[in-house]
Amino acid sequence: MKERATVICRRNDRVLYVRKPKSNWVLPGGKIEAGETPAQAALRELCEETGLVGEDLIYLARFEKDNTVHYVFSVQLSDGDKPSPGNEISECKWLPFKKVSDLKVSPAAKSIVRSFAHEAV
Repeated sequence: MKERATVICRRNDRVLYVRKPKSNWVLPGGKIEAGETPAQAALRELCEETGLVGEDLIYLARFEKDNTVHYVFSVQLSDGDKPSPGNEISECKWLPFKKVSDLKVSPAAKSIVRSFAHEAV
């Protein structure tokens, strides 16, 4: 089973989504490297993909879907925090968490947002 650190970035009532070119939208995050904790991977991936530095990262839960274990974290961002696509990410987008069905979002990201976004306040 693959292991992934996944971050729900919240700003007001919105969640940050990212995507690679011509791919579904996902939550920031990625593979946990050897010798890295899930929290370290979450912070590294968030910075690599969006340029954001996650302070006060909160661990929410372990979530399994499609042969992947997601270690789900949340971080609250301010209005001044502006994501900038980096690494393999081509776009970043804020969307109200209740509108997760309005985007072509990966099934795992959709399930995580529906399950945990209300806890990520």
